[in-house]
Amino acid sequence: MQLNGIERFKSNVLRLKSNKVLKMTATNFYKDFDFQLLNSPEFKEDAVREELINPILKSLGYKAYGHNKIIYSKTLEHPFVKIGSKKRQINIVPDYLFEINGKYSWVLDAKAPNENILSGDHIEQVYSYAIHPDIHADIFALCNGKEFAAFKKDEKEPLLYFQLSEIDRHWDEIQKLLSPDYFVSQQIVSESQTEYKKHTKKDFDYLERKNLPEIPVKKQAAKRHFGIHGYFTKQSWNIVQDYITHFSKAGDVVLDPFGGSGVTAIEALMANRKAIHIDINPLSVFITSSLVVPVDFNLLSDEFDKLETKYTKTVPKTDVEIQKALKKYPYPKGNILPKGSDVETVEALFSEKQLAQLAYLKHLILKIKDKNCRNSFLLAFSSTITLINQTAHAGGSGGPNAAAFAYYRYRIAKQPSSFQVFDIYKRKYNRLYKAKQEIAPLINQNTIDNAQILKGTATDLSFIATESIDYIYTDPPYGAKIPYLDLSTMWNAWLGLDVSEDDRRLEAIEGGMQEKTKDEYVDLLTKSIYEMYRVLKFDRWMSFVFAHKDPHYWHAIVDTAEKAGFEYAGTVKQANGQTSFKKRQNPFSVLAGQLIINFIKKKTPKAIQRVNLGNDIYDLVLETIEAVIAQNEGATLEQINDELIMKGMELGFLHILSKEYKDLTPILMSEYDYVTETEKFHIRKNMKFKTRIPLDMRIKYFLLSYMKRKEAQGDKPTTDDIILDIMPLLRNGITPENQTILIVLKSIADEYEDNTWRLKQAGQLSLHL
Repeated sequence: MQLNGIERFKSNVLRLKSNKVLKMTATNFYKDFDFQLLNSPEFKEDAVREELINPILKSLGYKAYGHNKIIYSKTLEHPFVKIGSKKRQINIVPDYLFEINGKYSWVLDAKAPNENILSGDHIEQVYSYAIHPDIHADIFALCNGKEFAAFKKDEKEPLLYFQLSEIDRHWDEIQKLLSPDYFVSQQIVSESQTEYKKHTKKDFDYLERKNLPEIPVKKQAAKRHFGIHGYFTKQSWNIVQDYITHFSKAGDVVLDPFGGSGVTAIEALMANRKAIHIDINPLSVFITSSLVVPVDFNLLSDEFDKLETKYTKTVPKTDVEIQKALKKYPYPKGNILPKGSDVETVEALFSEKQLAQLAYLKHLILKIKDKNCRNSFLLAFSSTITLINQTAHAGGSGGPNAAAFAYYRYRIAKQPSSFQVFDIYKRKYNRLYKAKQEIAPLINQNTIDNAQILKGTATDLSFIATESIDYIYTDPPYGAKIPYLDLSTMWNAWLGLDVSEDDRRLEAIEGGMQEKTKDEYVDLLTKSIYEMYRVLKFDRWMSFVFAHKDPHYWHAIVDTAEKAGFEYAGTVKQANGQTSFKKRQNPFSVLAGQLIINFIKKKTPKAIQRVNLGNDIYDLVLETIEAVIAQNEGATLEQINDELIMKGMELGFLHILSKEYKDLTPILMSEYDYVTETEKFHIRKNMKFKTRIPLDMRIKYFLLSYMKRKEAQGDKPTTDDIILDIMPLLRNGITPENQTILIVLKSIADEYEDNTWRLKQAGQLSLHL
């Protein structure tokens, strides 16, 4: 056996151990196979594929479809063959081509048992598949039923070589080199290095950054976030990642002072940035720090085996064992739940059996000596609690979940789930293991010092130096929507995490156990924005994620940011990929989706150019509503609310909306039809649009908003662009001629030689109604 390649691979920084759940032995693979058959001339290449190669590929996780795909016998045109003076097409056909996340990763060819796979023409043949211009795979392999050899395309010695009859001795190496997870981790490293080189160029200009368009959501595509631990809100990782890589460069410091589930910090680290995660909730700090802490995968796997063996043999099951365990092992006692809960204390959320078994499991975890392993196991334990309690509902559109996450209160389920503790724990551990494997190439012992994960308040960032942060992406609490500290009581109690009265006082929410008023919430948010301004460098960006139907909050955010010194740089609608139970239960009081407001810190910031709207904007509110309905052939509450808020920010009349139109629902319900099935508002049957605004004012209103939005995005629209984009917004009422739109356009914008338009900058724009 040749070990040179294997030893090189073992020294790789990943050092990932294969997941125990996927482990198989040679006996499992070939328990009914007689290797003496390989000596028969009747056992040929097709039998090698069917009997010996396919079981390996299946166990590695490859399928004929999906992200980890096998492509059988793909025909390739040979790029090098020329016969005489004429080129002739000769096709080559690899037996197996492996596609991981849309990229070719390696090729494999089957050979008959009597064929040599360590030297000669066969190696050259498979090598030609790997270097084909349509493939570009780094690894190629051959298998003749007796032996398996894998090569890197630029090395002579095999990376991996073994006899198939001894596959159990080599399974770890096989998974490390040829599993889909390995290739995914390599892709992550490669993409990160490419992005690092791109953003470390000297010509990276922060001021040239523009607003991003809406980004499709990919919540379940990253193992490092999906299924690790529930939280009350969670930003989609790919959206956060795109914002971080767009508004900062590699090596920059990214801050999230309302850190939540840790998506910002983790994605910053994955993008070769430094990350500061701050949250007043100790559960937030625990989840994030326990996920990113580096571990020895061999040790983690061994400790899990010991834990599983010990728990399975000695878990309390009988009534006598349960009562004995409740006396012996600590569990939460006397922790008061928030108002509105179905029971008074944390322990009342669990059956005695659940309490005893969870307490015993935690007792075993706390005995683990290695701190990083212990905290990782506690993270899986905390995630297990989510489903092992009397509020856990067995099903629903999002699957089983705790009431605190699904309904934002501790509501005992009519039919609580009957999951077994260690079944759930093992599932959570396996997901955590895969998540840590995924982040290990970029978040490890060499890079973990780039992360600061701290318990604290966004209202006091005094430990962060002035003008030391390169980018802020944050998702603060949305008013009275979620009292995070109150709802985290169950998890914090089990983990022994303290929440003080000062923590509750400093939590930026409305309501909660301290019954904070709207003004108190806005005051806390205001102090946070001033602190964010102080720590951010000049010419750097802040992205502020928010969702609320009351314009008062939006006005408070934008007004405070301007007073602090920020320049408003535009707002983007962004879906978050899910509809909560609260939204389905209260379609008119809870919004789905969110807006991302971008600000930039400049030494000479421009104030929002306010349009003179006169004393009454009711007609403009109706105009906007009807334009959205007309454009979308029916509009949801979110579409209408988002458009009004964005127009209020762009044209500077949020202050009026915040005073006179705190809730659009009465207007919408009284003036328009609502279709429950589609959740859309429509113009009432046999009714016309209600607009009473003169045509030129309507055109000007939409042109101003459109041109400001394009300016924020860095776009320079042409005449055709403007006509095509504005015309659908003017369907409610008399549709104007193109020439009419151009006449109004010239009054607010300047035309350039390339037939593009820019908004006039001087003076206040008026829109007298």
